[in-house]
Amino acid sequence: MSPFFIKAIQLLLSLSILIVLHELGHFIPAKLFKTRVEKFFLFFDVKFALFKKKIGETVYGIGWLPLGGYVKISGMIDESMDKEQMAGPPQPWEFRSKPAWQRLIIMLGGVTVNIVLGFFIYMAIIFTWGTSYVGVDDMPEGFRIDTSFQQYGFRDGDRIVSVNDKKFEDMTQINRHLFMRDINSVAVLHQSGEKETIQIPEDIGTIMFESGVLQPFSPIATNVLDSIEPGTSAEKAGLQKGDRIISLNGNTIKYWNDFIELKSADSTKSALALTYLRDGQESTISITPDEEGIIGVYPKANYKIQHKDYSFGESIAKGFDFGYWTLHDYIAQFKYVFTKKGASQVGGFGAIGNLFPDAWNWKVFWGTTAFISIILAFMNILPIPALDGGHVMFLLYEIIAGKKPNDKFMEYAQLVGFIILVSLLLFANGNDIYRAIFK
Repeated sequence: MSPFFIKAIQLLLSLSILIVLHELGHFIPAKLFKTRVEKFFLFFDVKFALFKKKIGETVYGIGWLPLGGYVKISGMIDESMDKEQMAGPPQPWEFRSKPAWQRLIIMLGGVTVNIVLGFFIYMAIIFTWGTSYVGVDDMPEGFRIDTSFQQYGFRDGDRIVSVNDKKFEDMTQINRHLFMRDINSVAVLHQSGEKETIQIPEDIGTIMFESGVLQPFSPIATNVLDSIEPGTSAEKAGLQKGDRIISLNGNTIKYWNDFIELKSADSTKSALALTYLRDGQESTISITPDEEGIIGVYPKANYKIQHKDYSFGESIAKGFDFGYWTLHDYIAQFKYVFTKKGASQVGGFGAIGNLFPDAWNWKVFWGTTAFISIILAFMNILPIPALDGGHVMFLLYEIIAGKKPNDKFMEYAQLVGFIILVSLLLFANGNDIYRAIFK
């Protein structure tokens, strides 16, 4: 099966799980408060449904348009815009007849389920598979530092000792922390053995985003080849596992990072003069990258990945911590969406689908599902009419002001919110299409 279909199946399964559980978050409290639920649908049934069956007072079904799902609650102004029902007198089983606090719980149910589900999945993943990390002693060669970060005092070969005066467990997470978290200082161990604490600018995340340098720290990899991809120009040129690349087009190669930078700088895709060392003998060959600039060589890893298992109790604490920081980091980077550069990077279903791997992997599938669940919770609680957050906003107004917003106002607000959501959906998926065609 092609990678595209594997990703599509994973996306469809993940969204189906999340949508059904989200809608159950509304359905269950609605039923507990004796509110009639007319429909419960996975996906939208525009004009027709793939399947539907009425059980009791509720029609359960599956729509054909996989853009979400919904529960239709009696006496509620929602995306169905059922004006006829709202024109009649309120009935005791309707949403509008219930106390504001009950309506608030019903509307918060979906978001609550998404948050709890995301945290629960992270706990289960950590309990089942544990975690992996690269400690300060596991990366003896340290990091290659982008030139833009060397001005702060970082040097090639640095290893991260602590961040904000706290021991840093996983060195591979330093870029993420700098970009999304409040980092004031980073203590490093230079190759000379000298330890230094470097002060970080307060707006370092914005600096990284605007400059496009989101990976200023990259693990230094050895220039020894670990594998050769079959059928590539590297194999045809005779390169072998264990060869040490020492120069490219006359430029000395000390680390793999040097090789990548020099090859990337050559945009001509013409023949490269590559010198390598094998069994103490130097040889120089001419090698031409393919149309995508690939020659098919991969370096030997120069760091050790540690594994840690957790008990049931430890996995709960660690999973909660991981879920909290996942939500924190997503909110922290959300501000960039409102910039010109950030808006161009917004993605739709294509971008979400690409979060999944080409081959089925249950650990990655559940990790991605947990991440999407937390994203859905945050997006749904935004105070936009037609989203749960919009309903919550008007309910809070009602509780504080002591009166409901006018029904006609609510109808117009719902319509405006729906237009906003459709526009955002078209824009995000339009970005996906543009990137697929032109990039």
